[in-house]
Amino acid sequence: MASTPETEGQKPKHRPIVRIGIFIIAHSFIVSVVCCTAGVLALLLLPVLAKKTYVSENALMPGSAIPMITDQDVSGANNFINELTSLNLKSQSLNIEIPRLIALHMANLGGEVSYHMFQNQPNKFHPLHFFTSTDTEANNVNQTCESYATNTVGIIRAPRGDGKESIVLVTPYNPVNLSPNETLSLGIAYSVFSLLTQVSWLAKDIIWLAADSQYGQYNSVAAWLKDYHTPSFGGFGKLHDDECHISNDIATEVSDTLRRAGTMAAALVIKVANTGEAGEQDALNIYAEASNGQMPNLDLINVVSYLAVHGQGLRVQVDKLVSLLDSTWLKFIGEVFETVGKIARSVNPQWKFGISVKEYVEGSATLVSSLYNQALGVPTGSHGAFRDYQVDAITMEISPKLFSNSKGRQTELFRGGRLVEGVIRSVNNLLEKFHQSFFLYLLTSSNKFVSVGVYMIAFLLLVAPLPVLAASLFSDTIKSYVESEKNEPFKSWRWLYPTKTVFLVHLWGAIVSLLPYFIYQIPDSQPTSRLLIWASLSLFILFVLGSFFRARSAEWALLKSVTVSSAFIGLCLMSVINFATAEIGALLLVPMCLMTKPWRVAGKVQSALNLVLVIIGFPGATFFVVKSVFGFENGSSLVEFWYWVESLWAWNSATYIYICMVHLPCWVLCIYILLHPC
Repeated sequence: MASTPETEGQKPKHRPIVRIGIFIIAHSFIVSVVCCTAGVLALLLLPVLAKKTYVSENALMPGSAIPMITDQDVSGANNFINELTSLNLKSQSLNIEIPRLIALHMANLGGEVSYHMFQNQPNKFHPLHFFTSTDTEANNVNQTCESYATNTVGIIRAPRGDGKESIVLVTPYNPVNLSPNETLSLGIAYSVFSLLTQVSWLAKDIIWLAADSQYGQYNSVAAWLKDYHTPSFGGFGKLHDDECHISNDIATEVSDTLRRAGTMAAALVIKVANTGEAGEQDALNIYAEASNGQMPNLDLINVVSYLAVHGQGLRVQVDKLVSLLDSTWLKFIGEVFETVGKIARSVNPQWKFGISVKEYVEGSATLVSSLYNQALGVPTGSHGAFRDYQVDAITMEISPKLFSNSKGRQTELFRGGRLVEGVIRSVNNLLEKFHQSFFLYLLTSSNKFVSVGVYMIAFLLLVAPLPVLAASLFSDTIKSYVESEKNEPFKSWRWLYPTKTVFLVHLWGAIVSLLPYFIYQIPDSQPTSRLLIWASLSLFILFVLGSFFRARSAEWALLKSVTVSSAFIGLCLMSVINFATAEIGALLLVPMCLMTKPWRVAGKVQSALNLVLVIIGFPGATFFVVKSVFGFENGSSLVEFWYWVESLWAWNSATYIYICMVHLPCWVLCIYILLHPC
């Protein structure tokens, strides 16, 4: 059939999804405003949308068994504390005598005892070992026996187990300056260890690690875990030096090799905080954040919280940003949501939307603290060392009331011991690793959480305008070429020029991330001088690479398109590694990328807004603003900023990589677009 002129002149009809995409790109400004507003609103709604925690794994059965700790166990723990206290007052070589005393009591209870000796390994930045630990053996040169710290390890073999699984109890203490709180935490672990040596229901081995924390609580646990998971052949598993071996009266019962049990199912770090004021209810503080935003399975926190509240009458609390509790604007937002909730319930009583102002403020303070701790990528306790080996672990910090007699101490030993016993009973029931509940979540209180399926909505709404804007800018550039240069068609390879610029700036960011390693080679350099050298070298390298940039008057739109695309890719990749960092980065980076325009093209109002966004978007300025607004400690000087950045790379935080290789290059490109010679 011959075609007619009418059919030849008709344009091909696109599919519905293509037409929707064209419509969204054509209205990119409205889409960007709606998505960013909805993303911020979704973040503010997270405390309202938080759900009550619940135990997902039925086999845990928290509180189903009657506690078995007796007066005899507590009395033995009390005597153990008295011996530690008297030894702390009399002896001068505490770093030897205290581990020996702990080992003696472990052996008398029937445990298999061994010493683990290690040395202080300072965190040093090395680009080739960023996500892995360095070779510690190379740092042991010219070290004396006094430089060794000694962990004491006691193991109970489960009578109903096959030795393939274990539960770890950790009690950090400083033998050089042993505090009453540390002796009480050792006493709680002793009472539990004393009970577990006698029971017949134990199906998992029990490891009690009395961690020598004179070099830091995290370092002692991390050193033991590294040696525990390192295969030993021949004499490799023996103590580092025979001359440094601790001589004692139970040498036949204490092994000179590192004893091992089964695969770790869970770990509990037991600590006792400074006592509160008289009349207050005993509290239990839970710390769960590990490196790079890793969290233990939520079931472990739920079991501890349930047993503490319903079993021992403790007030469970998680870390919160105290400065936000008196925030006026946060209270105003809470009042708005409370009013909306009342209106919703008046329309339909089944709509359970909205919470009280007090709940919203406290939930927001806890949420911000959880988001910040996860974004920082630094563990909040020695439990973080276990998460590096995929072991679920938390720190339980008991805050008892003031007590001045042995009766009050025995009460705390009973409560702490029964709590730990209940958690061990629940974990002992598991036939497999924790897997039923969430690993990705944010806490708004000790019994409320926001799951990954909810908080990812806010992030997706924030970053959604970036690809839309990139496609819109590219489309507008093509149209401008078609309209202004009809004789010269738009060449598809013109986007390579801005791509080269973006690539060079991101290459500069990679070089900036490596500079601290070389700066640390300068002897006797101060933090301020290191920061100035870092900044000077970074600017010099940027100017050198800047000579390769091509500034074309008609290319700023393509440059912004590629910049926005690189920011979108970087944020999405970071959300896989550490969502909290990507969320905070999106709040700073997305508005800056969307609003940036050459100052000659933009109006006065937009230019002023761009200047504000660029200033706030600089990592150093963001650091000072956050510290001043939210009241974080450690001051606000340049030295503190250097120490903050230093802590990021010392703890192998992926946030450092994000700042240097994603955020900082995009910030430089936004400035380059602002100053573009249109």
